[in-house]
Amino acid sequence: MKAHDGMYIDGAWRPAAGPDVIEVVNPADERVIATVPAGTVEDVDAAVRAARAALPGWAATPPAERAARLAALRDGLVARRDEIAETVTAELGSPLKLSQTVHAGVPIAVTGSYAELAATYAFEERTGNSTVFHEPVGVVGAITPWNYPLHQIVAKTAPALAAGCTVVVKPAEDTPLVARLFARAVHEAGIPAGVFNLVTGLGPVAGQALAEHPGVDLLSFTGSTAVGRRIGAIATGMVKKVALELGGKSANVILPGADLARAVNVGVANVMSNSGQTCSAWTRMLVHRDQYDEAVELAAAAAAKYGDRIGPLVNAGQRERVRGYIEKGVAEGARLVAGGPDSPHERGYHVSPTVFADVTPEMTIAQEEIFGPVLSVLRYADEEDALRIANGTVYGLAGAVWAGDEAEAVAFARRMETGQVDINGGRFNPLAPFGGYKQSGVGRELGAHGLTEYLQTKSLQF
Repeated sequence: MKAHDGMYIDGAWRPAAGPDVIEVVNPADERVIATVPAGTVEDVDAAVRAARAALPGWAATPPAERAARLAALRDGLVARRDEIAETVTAELGSPLKLSQTVHAGVPIAVTGSYAELAATYAFEERTGNSTVFHEPVGVVGAITPWNYPLHQIVAKTAPALAAGCTVVVKPAEDTPLVARLFARAVHEAGIPAGVFNLVTGLGPVAGQALAEHPGVDLLSFTGSTAVGRRIGAIATGMVKKVALELGGKSANVILPGADLARAVNVGVANVMSNSGQTCSAWTRMLVHRDQYDEAVELAAAAAAKYGDRIGPLVNAGQRERVRGYIEKGVAEGARLVAGGPDSPHERGYHVSPTVFADVTPEMTIAQEEIFGPVLSVLRYADEEDALRIANGTVYGLAGAVWAGDEAEAVAFARRMETGQVDINGGRFNPLAPFGGYKQSGVGRELGAHGLTEYLQTKSLQF
């Protein structure tokens, strides 16, 4: 076990204000692999003060120079790719291949995209007799989750730095080790002292202190809708800008003319990836009643093939939460066709890949975010029924539509109340805006839309 010391504040690793530590557990074998300092109000205050002091200099840095620092940061992440993947596997439990391609690969791509955007974005424009300037919003407080631990840090930090903001990150307590790796890469990229700061700590202590700090101009939070509501209330009460990326219960709609086998197999893979710990996962599969039985058979067979190929859930609490939802599904009358609440291993926080059939739209497992490898398969009568079911939750983060005719899929997707829809298996695009409708959040991440979250406008009239 390694005991890590210090917070990355004002360009250096500084001792924490208090003696408390957080134990980092490998969810595959339940062993403590490291400790990190548990940050206090004092640590957060020191980090925000450092960010505040560094803001004028970084905001005045030419965009081309900010782009160069981001490019250097991308190169530093590339050099650390294997170390990043191994670290995420150790603290999150994801299979190493997934850690390499997604947990390391996507943040590298996103950092590179903001290096390019910082160099090309129009930070000023003319309209009529005015010049409009797009200026950094100020000090950004970023509270990030454990499910995609490096990607979520990068999706906030890279656009904030491109915009000329300074940042304080409070990473999830389950996955702080990759955040420390990122801070080292930031330091080596030559990003000035105080521009990026890292405070590890517990949400109710360090996270709360960051949300409430008067020196923070914008609060960006990714996590549960319940916590997002509290963060949003704090931010709006202090008249701060807020960006919230919250939960989802996304629908995978398979229209009658689609390639059913491909749609089902890709749909099951989407839910099982990252052990189901993805806010945008297509956890509701909607199938026409005439094809329903065949789809259920395909889904059960696909899930059974995963077996040990998915990793554990992040911690014991998550495992119990997911098991509770599976038991509730059975109690409410859904039919288990794959998996179930029993763990396939003696050690580690594992849950079997699970598929429910005969799920109705009002069931708990069809309405609430489970955040585990659990798929609900629902039947619909016609397209209007499918649309009603797809839109029938408080969430609106993502979704998918499959159809024999692409135009038919697009027409359906346009009517879905959700921020992202993949058509016939369309791939993730790190340049496209990511974020939700309804209770799935406020604001957008990634691409140019993600950059504008960290800018405010000033107009000069001539």
